[in-house]
Amino acid sequence: MDVEFSDEELSRLETQEDFKAGHGPEVVRGYRKVLRFVRSARDERDFRAMRSLKFEKLKGDRSHQHSLRINRQWRLIVQIMPGTPKNRIRVVAIEDYHS
Repeated sequence: MDVEFSDEELSRLETQEDFKAGHGPEVVRGYRKVLRFVRSARDERDFRAMRSLKFEKLKGDRSHQHSLRINRQWRLIVQIMPGTPKNRIRVVAIEDYHS
């Protein structure tokens, strides 16, 4: 899938090996791993098929967003942006699931 980012730090975190954006190495490694999978996915159905990602639709005022598991504590927050011929993924944030 095509990926876009809500801010430059999230983009740099994927591509610049020495950039950590204040996150620990486990979170950065997981983030990059999830993004590799997102980029290789045909569409969001692949996210559901990969059960370890725990792809979930958020609720309430965030019902337009979804989360993907980075690890037990951290989630990648994304929006599915409708597009032709295929949807895009907008990476919104990395969030602590326990906060």
